[in-house]
Amino acid sequence: MSGSRLPGFLPDDPEEEALAGPGLVVPSGPAAEGPLELSTSYLGLDLRAPVVASSSPLTGHLEGLLALDAAGVGAVVLPSLFEEQIVHEAEVATELTHREAEAHPEATGGYTPALDDYNAGPHRYLRLVREARDQLDVPVIASLNGVTRGGWTRYASMLADAGASAVELNVYRVAADLDVTGRQIEQETLELVEAVRAASPVPIAVKVGPQWSAFGDMARRLADAGADGIVLFNRFYQPDIDVDRMAVEPHLVLSDADELRLPLRWCAILHGRIDASLALTTGVHAGTDVVKGLLAGADVVMTTSALLKHGPSHAGVLLEHLRAWLEVRGYASVREMIGAVSQRTVRDPAAFERANYLATLTRYANERKGW
Repeated sequence: MSGSRLPGFLPDDPEEEALAGPGLVVPSGPAAEGPLELSTSYLGLDLRAPVVASSSPLTGHLEGLLALDAAGVGAVVLPSLFEEQIVHEAEVATELTHREAEAHPEATGGYTPALDDYNAGPHRYLRLVREARDQLDVPVIASLNGVTRGGWTRYASMLADAGASAVELNVYRVAADLDVTGRQIEQETLELVEAVRAASPVPIAVKVGPQWSAFGDMARRLADAGADGIVLFNRFYQPDIDVDRMAVEPHLVLSDADELRLPLRWCAILHGRIDASLALTTGVHAGTDVVKGLLAGADVVMTTSALLKHGPSHAGVLLEHLRAWLEVRGYASVREMIGAVSQRTVRDPAAFERANYLATLTRYANERKGW
């Protein structure tokens, strides 16, 4: 990469190039010699690169997983296994079996195929975990979205037994019951993490949304409850209303780069303050987004929408941009840069807090004085 230029990413002007040495934007950055090291550590796992393909249709089949592996990702996260879906499939299969048995009582062997043929339960998912584990060169992280305490713990254990390197708990709950308090939800979430930690022999990450009254405190308590990592943030899909049919319908909108700022802020605030790995997700589309996430303190950055838009090979583009940035800044490895612009290291820690709000409004007003 020596002497190379990526449009819009590295300086083209000679004078600007002279200012692009170590220490301009980040507090440190010794001159690097030899090959750049992109490896990082996440959930206690050694990853070859800090870009992780998060849960998406691309990670739901072996072909997509192999393409992502070939593009250089550090790990893959499979789509979530939903407890409700497992229960529904099992109920449908049971209903069909009973219906056929009652219709043809003389068929003692039954006319319906074996239950496994219906793919009821987690059988398809466990098969994907095993196949991915056997054929990929990177850690395979299973994702789980449960409903009951028993479901969370039982399926987490099954995923580990199938060969998952780690399990990501996709915590998603709409507090629609007006009699349930925020403290109750927090406590139930913490007890869930404790239960899964006790049942799972592999590391666990907790993927949460930002809608907690004091997220910093909650993040610390999640780590204390046994979470090996926290994924910031779960991007919940919101329902829409079809005004013609007067019905509620699901609506999927892919993320954009502006959504990076919320997880960026919290990675910067939490870095070095809790005993858990940090993964930044949502809004990671370009190489610059990867750099920002790592500088803020994330151990890995996860991306979904960009890979869906541009294909699995886009992961390689992100890594090339990261490698170019490391080279021009004089870093020898990714590990050296992680947290270099976190709240603990910047000159003005308040920049990640309320002062940033005032500064943003003031700057915007000054830029618009000519209106």
